Amino acid sequence: MESPRSCSGIPRRRIPNQNLLTRLRRRQLVACYPGTHWHAARQFNECIFPNFTVVNIEKPATFLRKFSPDGRHFIGFSLDQSSLEIFEYQGPCLIAGLVRATRDPIELKQNIFKTAFRLKCVTHVAPEREHLNRECSLFAENGRYVVVASAALVPDNPYPFVHEVNQNNESLPPTARSPLEDYTLHIVDLHTGLLTDSKAFKCDKIFLPHNQGLYLYDDTLAVLSVQHQTIHVFSLVGGTFVAVRRIGRFCYEDDEITWMTSSVDRCAPHKDAMTNALKHRLLTHVWKTEASSSSSRARLFFKQFDYFEQLRIWKMQLLDSRLLLLRYATEDVVLLKHPDPNAQASLFVVYDMETTRVVAMYDNTSEQLYDLFVRFADHFRNAVPSNRPQFTCSSSSNVHAHHSQLRFKKTITKAKYGGPSEAVKRLLAQLPISAQSYSTSPYLDLSLFSYDEKCVSVLERPKACGDFPIKFFSRESGLLKFRLHTEHLGTQVNPAVAAMARRLVAFTFHPTDPFAVSVQRVNGEYVVSFHFRVFGCGNADWI
Repeated sequence: MESPRSCSGIPRRRIPNQNLLTRLRRRQLVACYPGTHWHAARQFNECIFPNFTVVNIEKPATFLRKFSPDGRHFIGFSLDQSSLEIFEYQGPCLIAGLVRATRDPIELKQNIFKTAFRLKCVTHVAPEREHLNRECSLFAENGRYVVVASAALVPDNPYPFVHEVNQNNESLPPTARSPLEDYTLHIVDLHTGLLTDSKAFKCDKIFLPHNQGLYLYDDTLAVLSVQHQTIHVFSLVGGTFVAVRRIGRFCYEDDEITWMTSSVDRCAPHKDAMTNALKHRLLTHVWKTEASSSSSRARLFFKQFDYFEQLRIWKMQLLDSRLLLLRYATEDVVLLKHPDPNAQASLFVVYDMETTRVVAMYDNTSEQLYDLFVRFADHFRNAVPSNRPQFTCSSSSNVHAHHSQLRFKKTITKAKYGGPSEAVKRLLAQLPISAQSYSTSPYLDLSLFSYDEKCVSVLERPKACGDFPIKFFSRESGLLKFRLHTEHLGTQVNPAVAAMARRLVAFTFHPTDPFAVSVQRVNGEYVVSFHFRVFGCGNADWI
């Protein structure tokens, strides 16, 4: 019998059985601990994974976006960005069957998209002049509805009136880098393909890419108007927008009525000398918590009063149905005049919409806020808009993600011009977090697989594409499980041009199945690849 120890006396690592049938048998005979069913079931993904890649497939003239949270639908935008295209996902079994039945690689690449997705409907959404934003979509009611946005530049002739551009005394001046646009939010029913409701915002500035200006928590939708420094809160009821409140110049719903009936001399909103109500709540909080304790702190408050007055809301997110996390910065940062805006000073404010009070305030070098972010990262993400257990692979719920974040902090701390405060500032730059921007695929779970986070991560953002496949190793056994090929560009892109250009790849993983879509862009050219499971594919793992 082989000794369990090597010659050097170091105990050998025992690799658990990787056979799928053995694991299924063990699941029948051995019950898991109470409350661990989801984690035990998730471990089966170490046996069933996307082990085959088809590169440079033929697809319809569509900008591919993402899967719905239930995984049944896949949405994309038409080439003219006026319509929403809804596809029904057919499952990985049909794709694997097509691979086994097709001998010609060219025929396979021509038919694989039609096998994986069936076009359900094409819904014309964008009104005249407006175009849908390809990086903005929010799913509501567990994937029943999707919220998309369209925008168009405000024409110079005729230019809008002053009271339309400046709706209050904190409205920002339009700039070339931040021009005014007309926006429209749309709700589309994925089951029927019907446009159920739309909401227009004229002469405004809303950051649509990556859902930065929108946030959806359950059925509560918040929209940040950067131009008018106003937060619009809606409730999504049956696929329609129901206005709940507007936070900015006024905080309560009846504040404007009270102001209109008062004896105060009224003037145009942009000429109003009164402090914005939301800004007034912020100043009041600073005075009560910091300045009123001593005369020296009071003098410092009055010295910095103009700085607080000039702050503007840059980003926001919903922490729950009543708490807002707001990020304030100077006007130059909000208007995108700084090349590195996250390096500038900013304030994080937690605001209660029900009581209209500021609950807490932190600067962007606050160790206290960083500690809260590390310990309760899942509460900041709200990644899964459904009742399923959340596996967000964050620093608060995954030891490997926590160690990765600590390594990043240590690197910034020891770097030139770095330090502890600079490291905290870099990490807090993630806040506020955009809605539905993290993948819940089990193949990106760092407790199951180890991979290069510089090439792919749970954050759904384009990554730099390398010259080698992305390798996924099992955490349990340390064995190489599968590879995602992104280095083969196919025939559409000139190899000489591809070698000189910076290549980016964006992955879209199915929420549960061993299936992923990758889109590479090289000098304006798009190459789409499918990564899926095929049994008995042999040594070849890509075409």
